[in-house]
Amino acid sequence: MANDILILGGYGNFGKRIARALSRHGLPLVIAGRHLAKAEALCRELPGARPLQLDIHQGLVEVLAREKPSVVVHTSGPFQNSDYDVARACIAAGVAYVDLADGRDFVREFSQLDNEAKAAGVTVISGASTVPGLTSAVITHLQPAFSRLDRLDFGISPGQKAERGLATTQGILSYVGRPLRPFAGHPRAFGWQDIRRQTYPVMGKRWLANCDVPDLDLLPPIYGLRDIRFGAGLELGLLHLGLWGLSWLVWAGLPLHLPALARPLLAASDAFNPFGSDIGGMHVVLSGTGTDGAPLTRSWFIVAKSGDGPQIPCVPAILLAKRLHEKDPALSHGALPCVGLVRLEDYLEELRRFDIETFTS
Repeated sequence: MANDILILGGYGNFGKRIARALSRHGLPLVIAGRHLAKAEALCRELPGARPLQLDIHQGLVEVLAREKPSVVVHTSGPFQNSDYDVARACIAAGVAYVDLADGRDFVREFSQLDNEAKAAGVTVISGASTVPGLTSAVITHLQPAFSRLDRLDFGISPGQKAERGLATTQGILSYVGRPLRPFAGHPRAFGWQDIRRQTYPVMGKRWLANCDVPDLDLLPPIYGLRDIRFGAGLELGLLHLGLWGLSWLVWAGLPLHLPALARPLLAASDAFNPFGSDIGGMHVVLSGTGTDGAPLTRSWFIVAKSGDGPQIPCVPAILLAKRLHEKDPALSHGALPCVGLVRLEDYLEELRRFDIETFTS
């Protein structure tokens, strides 16, 4: 019988949602993190789940040898500037691994573990989140209408009242105002600049700005894209433009270390919750040549209401952890980015219980 799925940061913003979903699927869980009381509180909601006090920087190898989980789901970001010690510990223990990393360098370079993982007969997957997990699922779904793909414009705009995690905030602040590595069609770009407006169904117009995500490196060679652009934004213009202003201070060379300010900035942002909504979403706009030889643009949107937006990034990890636990032979051994590993139909089925809707044009 397969062993438990161990969720690192299992009571956090994304971890608790993944845990609840896997519990609904009837899978055995260990909720792990530094704060035992928080793990115990969540386990009281989840039949059969066990709490475990664990600091990933202390004794992880020994814990894996003792617990022998079937899969480790790593939700303890931020992954920007992180190493691969957790994934390597899983490989050494012969345990499958999935993370929710959205750090561009982290996911792009994850393939350096490929030989180790194959030699150990283990599957380790990085980037099991909205980007690049959902992005690639949408592109694969829309691709049959095209004979050639040229451009991808996509972005995410959460609702102001949606729960935001500290790790996500730290990750974004790590590149605000800083130069981004060149990507297809954009030889020079800076974090949280190039602000623009995007119109969404239900949500209306939202501000977006440049963000650094793995898709910028991973998707162009796979789908033949000549131009790619990703943006994220804050629902309230005051907050979005305020962060844009900070980006210029960083760009100008002022000695600001914004990630160190993540906690107070997040608290300040939360103070504005009464002025925002609980509605957020994502857009994917593909342009190229249709199968009839004419120019073609297809747009896809997902809109989450009732504060259900944070459920969306959790789905790839949920689906892949379940498949790895069940030893799905379609998931090959090695170190893989989460590109093309999740079907859009399965993604949306997992979200069906929530107040989430999609639109295509």
